[in-house]
Amino acid sequence: PSYQKTSTRIMNEPWSKRHKKEFQSCQYSLSNSFAQPLTQPELVRLTADRHRNDLLDLYQKHDLEYVPNGGSLDLRRDIARVIYHDELSAEHVLVFPGGQVALQTASLACARDGCRSVVFTPGYQSTVESPLWAADNGGITEIERRPEDGWRVDLDEVRKAIRGNENTTKFLILNEPWNPGGILMTLETQSELIRVCRENDTIVLCDEVYRLLEHEPSGETRLPSMAAAYEKGISAVTMSKPWGGCGITIGWLACRDLSIIRKLIDVQYFGTACVSRASEIQGRMVLASSDFILKERLEIIRTNKESLRIFIEERYREWFSWKRPNAGAIAFVKFEGPWTAEDLGRHLAEVGISIKPAYCFVRKVGVKER
Repeated sequence: PSYQKTSTRIMNEPWSKRHKKEFQSCQYSLSNSFAQPLTQPELVRLTADRHRNDLLDLYQKHDLEYVPNGGSLDLRRDIARVIYHDELSAEHVLVFPGGQVALQTASLACARDGCRSVVFTPGYQSTVESPLWAADNGGITEIERRPEDGWRVDLDEVRKAIRGNENTTKFLILNEPWNPGGILMTLETQSELIRVCRENDTIVLCDEVYRLLEHEPSGETRLPSMAAAYEKGISAVTMSKPWGGCGITIGWLACRDLSIIRKLIDVQYFGTACVSRASEIQGRMVLASSDFILKERLEIIRTNKESLRIFIEERYREWFSWKRPNAGAIAFVKFEGPWTAEDLGRHLAEVGISIKPAYCFVRKVGVKER
């Protein structure tokens, strides 16, 4: 691992700010990382098809009072039942206005007071940098995921990182299925990682926004949620990625340890504590039709993945390579040509096509970044 030690709060420029500036005028987007978005008429139709007129009536007649901090009880119960099959209860779920705020809240609560954190690169900016935003953080240990290893999590490096640093490493951020690669670790790897973290009393925040989008038809590669698998595990989820409910702006954190939940609530009070009641009801509508929505989105993902496989592995294999993804709506593709990823992005933008170059996932991009 590479080590960065700091006790100050650091916030780098958001990669999305630069990306939107460079690709905002593109007609064709190959850079969206969510499933096919829902529409409100589609959501209403699906809800009516399931005879959930109670939800339709609630949406039309709800008042505009503040909702409780952390989300209304009915939504949290639905999340516990549909997503966690009642292994967790409503008291183990905190609702946020999207997944981004949820990730930030978890790091601000858990990475403070000298705590050192383990993160994995390349990765989504908030899963790599958010511990550095916490007050009096103990810095981060970055563990690199490498293409020559199939982008796997190196458990030996995890053991070194957690057992070193004078026993100050008490927070680890994972992203499974992994963004940007769409790669899912094995159950054996997850179990061993949890064992190592349990031995050191280390909290694990797992960004699970692509969970439920496993590509195998049977879902046989699906991992248990971190919140269900580990007593100090926190699962972060958003409506946007699996279900395409981007505009609903509902996300949540789930954790079995109520002392951790209380820490999260204390931080949440100083952020966006309440979500929209209309969004909550839309979220309940999505959960009522979850199986159907996921089935449709996965059919689209599998079709697009096969088109991309043909493009990369058959038609243009001298120009592109990849580790074929097995989960999520994303893929990490290497350009084998003479340009950097930024060069390729610039040329594609000129003809109206948007991609995410390497700078979206690594903080220092050199000429070898493809």
